[in-house]
Amino acid sequence: MTTESPLWFKSSYSNNGGACIEIAANLVAAHGTVPIRDSKRPTGPVLAVATRAFADFVGGVKAGDFGAV
Repeated sequence: MTTESPLWFKSSYSNNGGACIEIAANLVAAHGTVPIRDSKRPTGPVLAVATRAFADFVGGVKAGDFGAV
């Protein structure tokens, strides 16, 4: 069991007035998931995504699989 607190991180590319997601990368190795939250709702729900699924998603974004953002 870990008592680590999430250290939330928002991309340096995030410059759109706060409409972003944040991840807690410090918990990825210990839990095998990527905690994600809405930066506008820091006390709101947290989504835990499997590490591989998150990596596939990021790869898809980089490859343009989801169209223009």
